[in-house]
Amino acid sequence: MTLAEARETYFARNGFTVASYEDRWVRVRIARVPIVFPNVRSRRRAIRFHDLHHVLTGYDTTLVGEAQIGAWEIAATFPDRGFAYWAAWLLNSMMFTLGLLIAPRRVLRAFARGRRCTSVYRLGWSDALLERDVEDVRRELGLSSRAAA
Repeated sequence: MTLAEARETYFARNGFTVASYEDRWVRVRIARVPIVFPNVRSRRRAIRFHDLHHVLTGYDTTLVGEAQIGAWEIAATFPDRGFAYWAAWLLNSMMFTLGLLIAPRRVLRAFARGRRCTSVYRLGWSDALLERDVEDVRRELGLSSRAAA
């Protein structure tokens, strides 16, 4: 399966679209509380990678899953590439911190997993990336399996 195909499955399961990458506002719910914030340029650039990280790592989009992916992205990406995506760094840091309060073991395991990996940020964005095989990219990034460790 290609990353494009896997991302489409992820989108269908979560109600996301590529078009939402360009929305002016981001609307999320945290514990049934609606949160709205501007979809700044840095976030619009980063969300493409973030969604692929969900596909590649297997972390879901629940509150705990977002905390796990935030911890994983921080460990796998920052500081060498991540500060170019300051919005992602900020949002990941907030979710990582929240995750330490609500699911510390799972979030710390995600962080440790990220320290042994690299992220798609290092590969750079291109249409060719989306045509790559999911398992090939996982191996290249050092992700031993789809299942969240």
